Parts: sequence; C-alpha cells; structure tokens
Amino acid sequence: MIRRIFTPAQSCRFFPPFLAALLTGILCLPAWGETNPENAKREDSTSWRQQAVHNARIMSRVEWTPVAAGMPTRGGYFQPGKQYTGVPYSSVKSVGRDIGFDIYLKTFLAAVQNPQSVLYTANLKGKVSNAECYYGKVCSTYTSYALQCGFPYVSRLNGPESRSGVTLVEPQSAAATQVGDFIYTPPKSVGGGSHIAIITEVTTNSSDQVTHVRVEESWPQTTKNTNRSAEKFNTHLASRNNKLYRITDLDAWHGENSAASFRFPNFEADSASPQINRVLLLDLGDWVPYEKDQVVKFNIMDRDAKGVTSLVIQRDNRVIEKIEDPGLGVLERTFSTCGDYTAYCELKDGSQSQACEFSVCDLDFKLPDEEILVGKPFELHFSSTNLEIAAIHFWSNQNMSGRHYVFVTAEDRKNGKVVIPAEAIQDRGDTQVWLIGENKYGRLKKRRNVDVQK
Repeated sequence: MIRRIFTPAQSCRFFPPFLAALLTGILCLPAWGETNPENAKREDSTSWRQQAVHNARIMSRVEWTPVAAGMPTRGGYFQPGKQYTGVPYSSVKSVGRDIGFDIYLKTFLAAVQNPQSVLYTANLKGKVSNAECYYGKVCSTYTSYALQCGFPYVSRLNGPESRSGVTLVEPQSAAATQVGDFIYTPPKSVGGGSHIAIITEVTTNSSDQVTHVRVEESWPQTTKNTNRSAEKFNTHLASRNNKLYRITDLDAWHGENSAASFRFPNFEADSASPQINRVLLLDLGDWVPYEKDQVVKFNIMDRDAKGVTSLVIQRDNRVIEKIEDPGLGVLERTFSTCGDYTAYCELKDGSQSQACEFSVCDLDFKLPDEEILVGKPFELHFSSTNLEIAAIHFWSNQNMSGRHYVFVTAEDRKNGKVVIPAEAIQDRGDTQVWLIGENKYGRLKKRRNVDVQK
C-alpha cells in the first residue's frame, strides 16, 4: 500500500449544484440533457469560492462580549462588557484548542459566558509561542478553515512549491484578483514567521473594472477586514514581497486533507446560532471533549435566579451522581470512565435546566525503542477510547516548513498502529509528534518530542 503524505490542509464540501447556481445567480441547464463540462467546472469553481467566503465569515463576523476580566490577548486583556467581532488571535498549537478545528465555535461562545472558564483562568503566554488565549485562531488556521481543510495548513506550505492545484496569479494586480485567492507574505528573515490572508470580495464598476478588493485575515486581537481600493491593493501586493496565489484545482490542492473526510471542521454547526446554557457551564464551555482523569469544573450560575435544587451528572444516559443543594459556584469532578456525559440542574419549579454535553476520552501512542532516522519508515503504535484517531502530525523544530501529516485509515485503527512512510521524516533534530483523535465533540492531541537522527 502506498500512503500519500501531505502537509496540513483539506478538502471541501461543495454546495449541491442547484444551490451553487442560486448563489451565483445563474441557472445553467445543459442542452439535450447532457452536462457541459466547462459549465460544470465553472459552476463548481464559483460554489467553492463562495463557500470559502462563507466559512471565513463564520469566524470573522461572530460577535461576543467577555463577561469577566482576565481573558488574555496580545499585550493585555480583552475588556469585560465590550463587544468584539471575530474570534481571538492565539497560536494554541498542541496546548490550547483551535476554534473550528479542535472545538466548535459554539464551545468558544459558551466559554465566553462562563466567568470561570479557561478563557479567563488560563493564559498561554510564555508557555506557547505566539499565544495568549486558550481558544483562538491564527492566519493559517483561519485560511485553512475557509478553504475547507480538515487540518490546518501552515501559511508557507500553501503555494505551488509545496502543493498541486495552485498557481501564481498573473499579473499580480487587483485587476486579475478573484474571490478565494490568497496572499502569502514570506518571512522577513530566515526562521521568521510568514502570513496568509484570503480575498473575500472583489468590487467592480459599471465598466467591469476592479475598484476594491476585500482581504480578511486572522490578526491580533481578533480578525482583520480591509477593503482596499485597487490602487492601495496593488501597493499592498508590491510590499514585503507579497504573492497572490490562486487555487485552480481544489481537490488536487487538498489531496487527502479534505474537511469532508473528517468530523471537523463542522461548518453547519459553526454557522448555527447556539443556545448557551444560563444555569450551568463547564470550564471548557460546552459540547467539548476532556481527557480521562482531567478535572471537569462545573460552574452553577443560575443567571435567571430560578433556584437550583440539585446537579445531576449522567454517563451514556445513566445517572452516575446527583448532588443535592449544590449552591452556586464551581464544583470539581474527575472521571476515569470514558464515555459521553451530560450534566444538568434540577430547579425549584420542578423543571430541568439545559444540559451541558461533554465526553471523556483517552489516547496515547508509543514511539519505537530504536532511533528514528531521516528518510526511514517506522511503525507507530497508538490506542484510544471514545476517540477515533485521525492523523499523526510531524513538526520539525529545526525547519519551519517541516510539517507533515500521516492520515490514519480504518485498517490502521483496527490494528492499533500505522506505518510512518520515509517521506514523513525529512529533517533531523528535535521533532514534535502529535497524535490527533476526534469525536462528535471535538479533537484532542497527545504530543511527544523525538530526536531524529541522520
């Protein structure tokens, strides 16, 4: 069996043909009952580009208001009571959780409403580079989400040097720009950070000349939305050696890394308006996975002062604990049994509160006892409970472009092991290995470091 290796990114869920046609304002019926390949390709291209805009704006247009002090951001803290637009900027890596890829957007919004959640009580600054908030996004995960990737693809690996189905736009100007194109900004220096942004709108005048180009991107504090005139856009493109790229074949660009192949991202769930629990919330928000034996903090808030008589915790629809007269505030529990859990409050009027939903899971892996060598395949053994292992991520700490995913098959999961191909390990030295599992509530990661030898 040949296993294809791709760096982070994934495929898309196309709109049904009739919906794509409605979105573009064109209803194209093929003659003689046959499909015109050129029309079909044009319609398909339009649909995924419009979907990319929709996805980007799920994250960039969401509005939220902190309910407490202590939520960290670049150079300070978000202000309680102030409304923000767009999800927080934070490079959560393997420690925190990415909004959209690791958790639902509604999980973040629930955590915002809990003054005792990790958003207010945890700070990744000094623990994770380019990170503050426990939940967040960065430019690469924002653009990967918009372009329907199953796993985020770092900015420097989006272009034709690393991927198929993408090309440099010619000429590099507003006049040639299309919705769905992206701008790549290379590092200022060797080993420095790069940047990526996506085009979400191109405005033309009555003569069909481009007058404005809208660029959206993840940027401190939240997201950035800039509608530049054609002249200013051209000036922006010419700065910092920026490059405008266009995906010409989304399937080829995604490879195996397609959102349609995994549980996350879930664009339908993220675009819906959630009902946030006003009586009870978890320290991680709601609709979220915990690791086995991780402390779960239940915050009984009773915001509408209905009166709480008990807290009920269930696993797989069976009551495992009922706490009478719990009062207001935080109660802590740990769970050693994996499964899907709910928790709700019984109220004085005889009703029940909305239930919080979460899962308890376990995952682990073992690296070989012998040395791992550059360009040599090896077996990685893994295990999981209440999670489906989806991918193994390799991240070289020596090479900013040394990021690779090995996607786990059903047969691999059955055997509890995966053969890591030779091409997955291309750099010697300190390398991060992430095991990534997912279930209906989100993703969990287990990370270890290995010293790769020549």
